[in-house]
Amino acid sequence: MATATKIRKRITIHASKCIGCRACELACAAFHAKPRYSSINPTRSRIQIIKDPLKDIYLPVYAGEYTAAECTSRNKYILDGKEYSNCDFCRASCPSRDLFKEPDSGLALKCDMCEDTPPLKVPKCVEWCPNGTLIYEEIEEDVQEQQLQLGEVEIGVESMIAKHGLQMVLETVAKLGKR
Repeated sequence: MATATKIRKRITIHASKCIGCRACELACAAFHAKPRYSSINPTRSRIQIIKDPLKDIYLPVYAGEYTAAECTSRNKYILDGKEYSNCDFCRASCPSRDLFKEPDSGLALKCDMCEDTPPLKVPKCVEWCPNGTLIYEEIEEDVQEQQLQLGEVEIGVESMIAKHGLQMVLETVAKLGKR
């Protein structure tokens, strides 16, 4: 395989700066509303705040890759006397929880860094974060060129088939094609 230089976008999270205001969630939800900015539904946000307000602990977690299976790791972490599991800090959308899933369709959500035309300087969550908790970075790295990867549509169709079955998805697509 050949190597290529690629710009990788990432958001670094400085958890100690997070005050739990949820401005990042609201900005993300509004940006991804259909039509854009028409509503604010935090369940559609690609970033969520894990919180323990009594201990003043807030941790932003943004949506990562979809995984079709639950993980096998069930480690527990104790932070300031409260117990957390791997799921609390996980970025994946998976069958064992509803976090990072479209509430109407159940399709997995993934942070897309607010890709837009024309491109935004920074994702909306970073732009609206009042404390500098979220830092946007572009990093150049050498990567191996990969073979064909599944796109969002293919992942979405696989998710719908897993949830509703192939026959139901085919029937629904056929009905939509007749409109």
